[in-house]
Amino acid sequence: MRILFVGNSFTSRNNLPGLLAALAKERGVVVEHRLISAGGASLRQHLNAGKALTAIAEGGFDTVVLQEQSTLPGKNPARMHDSVRDFHAAVEEAGARTALYMTWARLHGAQQPITTAYAGIAAEVGATLVPVGMVWERFLRTNDEPLLHDKDGSHPALAGSYLAACVFLISLLAEDPVGIEAPVKGLPADTAALLRGEAWSICEALAGGN
Repeated sequence: MRILFVGNSFTSRNNLPGLLAALAKERGVVVEHRLISAGGASLRQHLNAGKALTAIAEGGFDTVVLQEQSTLPGKNPARMHDSVRDFHAAVEEAGARTALYMTWARLHGAQQPITTAYAGIAAEVGATLVPVGMVWERFLRTNDEPLLHDKDGSHPALAGSYLAACVFLISLLAEDPVGIEAPVKGLPADTAALLRGEAWSICEALAGGN
């Protein structure tokens, strides 16, 4: 699978695309990935810059993953939705599918506005929703460790990025991360196993409407 990621540090931090590729490899799936990222960038800024649209138009990608600036879905969902619509039109024209990387709220922040913004536009355009923020929210309800947020209370720690990668594996590739034992540098094996198991059980619950 060839995937283009368009986003900012919430995607580039800890090399989320690489974490996904490593998980996919253990399930016999080769993921080739490209990342177009700019610090703090919104999807509108990526549209205006043109680099992402050029990459999409050149074709060859199966999926284009869009990640909005982290707080904008809650502050200005209409702007986010317009940007997703514009990107989705380009993705469809190129014969690829759109996936939306739902991110998480800042530490002690509210997830629901972000969830609502992503879920609404995903349903409208028929995009694949990768509900990382929802999985983080449920994980944090019952787990004090590991810490998902980095010290700034916003960006992902390695554990947070790994949990996100597991959700991508489930949502984009329909593969179960449970039982994958490939080591992750900087992440204890038991912690990685916990994250894989929680990602699967939470995604199953979400899919069942629970």
